[in-house]
Amino acid sequence: MKDPISISILELAIINNDSNAAQTLHKTKEIAQLTDRLGYKRFWLAEHHNMAYVASSATVVLIGYIASLTENIRVGSGGIMLPNHSPLIVAEQFGTLETLYPGRIDLGLGRAPGTDQPTAEAIRKDFFEQAQRFPQNVSKLQDYFSAENATAKVRAFPAEGIKVPIWILGSSIESASLAASYGFPYAFAGHFAPRQMLQAFEFYRNNFQASEVLDKPKTIACVNIIAADTNEEAEKLATSLYQMFLNLIRNDRKGLQPPVDSLDDIMSEEERFHVNQMTACSFVGSKKQLATDLKKFIGYSRIDELMITSPIFDHQAKLKSLQLAKEVVDELNANN
Repeated sequence: MKDPISISILELAIINNDSNAAQTLHKTKEIAQLTDRLGYKRFWLAEHHNMAYVASSATVVLIGYIASLTENIRVGSGGIMLPNHSPLIVAEQFGTLETLYPGRIDLGLGRAPGTDQPTAEAIRKDFFEQAQRFPQNVSKLQDYFSAENATAKVRAFPAEGIKVPIWILGSSIESASLAASYGFPYAFAGHFAPRQMLQAFEFYRNNFQASEVLDKPKTIACVNIIAADTNEEAEKLATSLYQMFLNLIRNDRKGLQPPVDSLDDIMSEEERFHVNQMTACSFVGSKKQLATDLKKFIGYSRIDELMITSPIFDHQAKLKSLQLAKEVVDELNANN
């Protein structure tokens, strides 16, 4: 009997083209409260900067906000871009969050800037040097959380002695190698960079070194899921997702666009090829379709947990999609 698959959510707090940050954060609250009631395991928020249509730039603030409005779901970062920050400050922030919401805070770490090069340099002049020091800064962060740091000259309060699970996030073999060598759980960004996912998971499992925090490999795959009553309805909802990636390719910064009947007049064949590559790990359809596709995916990826993003323009359709996705995973677990 296999262990049940947990389902979690990465909420990107994307602003619709007809909306604003305040309305988006209100919707984010409603999404968090729904997923909390449904029994989702985690609610993660990502750090992005200089993006007019993403409302999660102050990631730590939002984590505290969401944690204060939910009861059981784990709330965390997917992720904090560590080269943007001092490990001491990150430890203090997440130590405070864990003190306020004990047993409910996750710290996912990435090494990318979460923005463009000029903004990365505006955040931190030595960003690129710090990106190279990512492994050392992860170790430093561990030190600040450890009780043994009590004798150090620089200490992080109230983080010292606090146990906040650290996840390594990534989309490459390099991130898998780091997670394996540190004995940390590993989350792969399959929702936008799926190409190396299976190889990264295999490398991570084969090279995993048990640690004080984890005795065996633990993986999350983040994927796009858009569910509806019918395949046709879900496919139309998914055109907002495809337009979002099209705008990324074109470097055309727009809010999330409403669904369209056809993408044929919107993107060229070359653009469609690139969009399809970036969204290859997307599951779109009715409950029946998703059950078939997710069962196969969970089987060959051998993941421990499924984390989903659902860039859907209509808020009520998104809430329904999240409910349907949870029902599918529950039924897969029941039939396991």
